[in-house]
Amino acid sequence: MSTITTQDGTQIYYKDWGAGQPVVFSHGWPLSSDSWEAQMLFLASHGYRCIAHDRRGHGRSSQPWHGNEMDTFADDLAELIETLALKDIVLIGFSMGGGEVARYIGRHGTKRLDRAALISAVPPLMLKTAANPGGLPMEKFDEIRQGAIADRSQLYQDIASGPFFGANRPGAKVSQGMIDSFWLQGMQAGHKNTFDCIKAFSETDFTEDLKKFDVPTLIIHGDDDQIVPIGAAALNAAKLVKNATLKIYPGAPHGLANTHKDQLNADLLEFIRF
Repeated sequence: MSTITTQDGTQIYYKDWGAGQPVVFSHGWPLSSDSWEAQMLFLASHGYRCIAHDRRGHGRSSQPWHGNEMDTFADDLAELIETLALKDIVLIGFSMGGGEVARYIGRHGTKRLDRAALISAVPPLMLKTAANPGGLPMEKFDEIRQGAIADRSQLYQDIASGPFFGANRPGAKVSQGMIDSFWLQGMQAGHKNTFDCIKAFSETDFTEDLKKFDVPTLIIHGDDDQIVPIGAAALNAAKLVKNATLKIYPGAPHGLANTHKDQLNADLLEFIRF
């Protein structure tokens, strides 16, 4: 397997497909780089080098007890980018991975980047606060934590067969394979790692990170996202990122990298090329 070892000894797995300008992907919770397969196959087939890592604690990477927060995740990403000597990068983050991308830019800047994309991403802040009234109440995240402790496997089944892909909407067509893939990726991840990440993706405020974006940025979000509501996420992020292009997918759920993969692939290719 292709891995790097970070400064604290954590092994980070990554896949590296194709050749050309590098496109680096950051996945969501509780998934792995496998969740980007459709985009990686498509873009690698169109002349790009597609790289995706398993975040620490996820997929085939180590499961350290500590470091399951956004600063460390961003630093791991920076180590991967520097170890592979990547430059002129298109950096793409989905859901929690969008937070990782934002924090990477906040901590490490854009000197190695050509452009960035945030897909169904959590920034600027998921949690409802006085300053963020459109966010979700803490009770929602406490329910996820309780579900993770009680029966993590069933929690992932319920998320995948319900709101993540919009399977709970009338007329939805979500395959059993799609649900099983989500569950499998989740169960590959560490229990402690994924538990800690609930706090990381819900309570981290990326407002100042978004203000540091100075490369062309594409923001894509479904207006029926039941996991990361568009009002507190993409609509606010688009106001904070300079020269952002916002694309809203009508009726799309959170997991649009699967449910709307052809549309997303085409939009990413157009964005990267031009």
